[in-house]
Amino acid sequence: METSLRSKPELLAPAGDWECARAAVANGADAVYFGLPAFNARMRATNFSADDLPKLMAFLHEHGVKGYVAFNTLIFTDELAAAEEQLLLLHRAGVDAAIVQDLGLVGLARELVPDFHIHASTQMTLTSPEGIAFAQRIGITRAVLARELSLRELAKFRVAAAGPAAEGGEPSQSLRWLPTEETSLPLEVFVHGALCVAYSGQCLTSEALGQRSANRGECAQACRFPYELIVDGLKRDLGDRRYLLSPQDLAAVEEIPELMRLGIVSFKIEGRLKTPEYVAAVTQVYRRTIDNAWESQNPAPVSDRDRYQLEMAFSRGLYSGWMHGVNHQKLVHARFGKKRGAFVGVVTSVGRHYLEVKTEAPVQPGDGVVIDAGKDTDREQGGRVYQATSQRDGIVRLAFEYDKIDFGVIEPGNRIWKTDDPQLNRELRKSWSGEIPKSKQALKIIVTGRIGEPLRLEGRCLDVVAEVESAMSLQAAEKRPLTEETLRGQLGRLGETPFELHTLENRLKGCVIVPVSELNRLRRELVEKLEKDLGRTVGHPELVEGSVQSVATPPHVLHRRLNVLEIKRAAETKIEKPLLTVLCRSMEQIEAALRMGVIEIYADFEDIRRYSQAVELVRQRGYRADASPAQIFLATPRIQKAGEQGFFKLIENAKPDGVLIRNLGALDYFKASPLRRIGDFSLNVANPLAAELLMGEKLERLTISYDLNAGQVLDLLRAAPPAWFEITLHQHIPMFHMEHCVFAAFLSEGTDHTNCGRPCDTHRVELRDRVGLAHPLKADVGCRNTLFHAQAQSGAAFFESFRKMNPAAFRVELLLEDGVETERILRGYQRLLSGASTGLMIIRELNLRSQLGVTTGTLAIVDS
Repeated sequence: METSLRSKPELLAPAGDWECARAAVANGADAVYFGLPAFNARMRATNFSADDLPKLMAFLHEHGVKGYVAFNTLIFTDELAAAEEQLLLLHRAGVDAAIVQDLGLVGLARELVPDFHIHASTQMTLTSPEGIAFAQRIGITRAVLARELSLRELAKFRVAAAGPAAEGGEPSQSLRWLPTEETSLPLEVFVHGALCVAYSGQCLTSEALGQRSANRGECAQACRFPYELIVDGLKRDLGDRRYLLSPQDLAAVEEIPELMRLGIVSFKIEGRLKTPEYVAAVTQVYRRTIDNAWESQNPAPVSDRDRYQLEMAFSRGLYSGWMHGVNHQKLVHARFGKKRGAFVGVVTSVGRHYLEVKTEAPVQPGDGVVIDAGKDTDREQGGRVYQATSQRDGIVRLAFEYDKIDFGVIEPGNRIWKTDDPQLNRELRKSWSGEIPKSKQALKIIVTGRIGEPLRLEGRCLDVVAEVESAMSLQAAEKRPLTEETLRGQLGRLGETPFELHTLENRLKGCVIVPVSELNRLRRELVEKLEKDLGRTVGHPELVEGSVQSVATPPHVLHRRLNVLEIKRAAETKIEKPLLTVLCRSMEQIEAALRMGVIEIYADFEDIRRYSQAVELVRQRGYRADASPAQIFLATPRIQKAGEQGFFKLIENAKPDGVLIRNLGALDYFKASPLRRIGDFSLNVANPLAAELLMGEKLERLTISYDLNAGQVLDLLRAAPPAWFEITLHQHIPMFHMEHCVFAAFLSEGTDHTNCGRPCDTHRVELRDRVGLAHPLKADVGCRNTLFHAQAQSGAAFFESFRKMNPAAFRVELLLEDGVETERILRGYQRLLSGASTGLMIIRELNLRSQLGVTTGTLAIVDS
């Protein structure tokens, strides 16, 4: 096929345990990613221990497979030393790359182990070429892009040498891409598995609802819960659609050829919590698909058998996700949030001990099925088929083990899904049972030399290059010079080694010769070097008897970095009177903030075209003779995709005093702007190294991540200059931030913003959860939805501890408050900052007077 890739793209499979790793290798994965017990975003997986690492990496490398460690959580200040040790551990054990979310960890790795590959996790929320440019600048070697990008948007990450794609169509099959300085970073995308409805790295739901954090590997999967849709105060009847935030699973198997044409270097399968059967089934299908697309100009479509295998592996419904743009009617069908499998058919009649079903998929005794009545999925009927008897016109009678199913609650029209196929599982298990053949790696050898010089061999395999040279000089050949045929015959004798000679380049000058014994010695030496560098033998002194032992470490990089920060902290002028900043979401709130004398205001509007009006309002009413004029900062969207620089230009054109930076693309876009720049919580600053890296981008200050509790906030303020930081004291925490639009999906028949009729402009919508809380839903300028927690949370009880550390500012974030409520809230926090009131008094007062239901929220988790 026509493609910009120089080599076949990598197939990257998940492994939550040893069996999954074996299943991935046996079924054709080029690389496997896995986690250790700490710092990985799937803490519920079995994961691998430090002592497992040498054996695991040896197993992978023996089979020509790379191993990547998911090191993809935020790192708190008191965990930096442990993170440093883990980086060294991975490097010594021969791990091929770490998949990283935390920006501070990236900076530490680049100094501690500069030759170690660092892949940006999808939780770094990279969605635009500007974000990729920033990632490349800080030393990232590969970027795992957000799942929400379409083929059209992925095309914008490369510059087309042959011209742009045709307007209004999908990317052309004949595109050739030339990497630019800004976008030459290798790109990886998810092609299969569960979809998070929220942008990875931007989901605070588990933290808000259960004091667990998705950014710490403890996702509670609240997106899979049922919700009620409350529209303008009334419950909307949606029939059997109750799982309003639960997407179907991603299956981009049909899009593999196009993704290859777009130059994507790695295709990633989600599933470190899944079974080895899942890993085997999905890896098999994608291996066949990639090979087919690579070898054929016209790849065959995915077979029914392969699609069935994907459905049976795990499926909440298979869909192409965002690959073809948003389709709010299809992404979330809302009828269930758990595994279903293959659709069998619809119940046509119910007997005393059997069901008759109009089948669309084969069913046989032993298969597991579930009966979907469109009701509570926790109380569904289901079990194993005892007997399947064909009747007439495609009708099959299904009998089950006696007394296992309540036939009285099943009705004609109920849907039947096959959840388990024992025969398929047995076939899959055979694939990794017993000895897994070791694969041969393609070896390229380049031969150079001339009379009077040594013969030199350069071997290249995967990313490794090794060189050897002869102990004697080349001599003029009188009879049998070294020809390509002779060289291939001798150098190709690789026998039991893990290599096979793929390419040989003879760059010898003139007719030369060297003894065959010397040629054979060079071949053996080259193989030994390559094996060592690829981690195929125990070549590290710290790998002893299958465990990682301590060895001499490089200078303590972390200790030195923290000492430098301590010097900066000591030299920083203390801020005796911190600012009170206010984030406003309406003009009425801005007016109220100005009346209360607030001098730094953030505007965060759904319609950013009104930003110029907000700036004008502050210019007109924010001036007082006895104080500095009020300043206004305009918030960027949380997400900026390829081609959405217009949002940034609109902010610039409004001529504010500054910009509230919410994504890495904006950080790169505004890097040379004269505007004041403040980093928001969504940059996920959780430790002093991340703060130092971002402050190096000439930000004025940073908002501390909402993942930190009060004790962790204090740790951060002790480790870096407090004047770098702003702390949000009051907010409705933004739980889900998502490309999925609930307004369009359930209040219209439209697929996207072009045909939904914009119900977000005319309706007030809330999602009511299982405990009765109604969480407000808002849409932003990019039609992305944010679900805010119903209750405001306050860190006022910890204000005194924070104030003693002298941070630059404290923030109050408003949501739906009118002018009167805004003034009440701001008056309370102004009294708190002036010392006229305590934090607990403010919490009680606001709860009584504004009926905001203020809670202490996530900041309450402290040891002191």
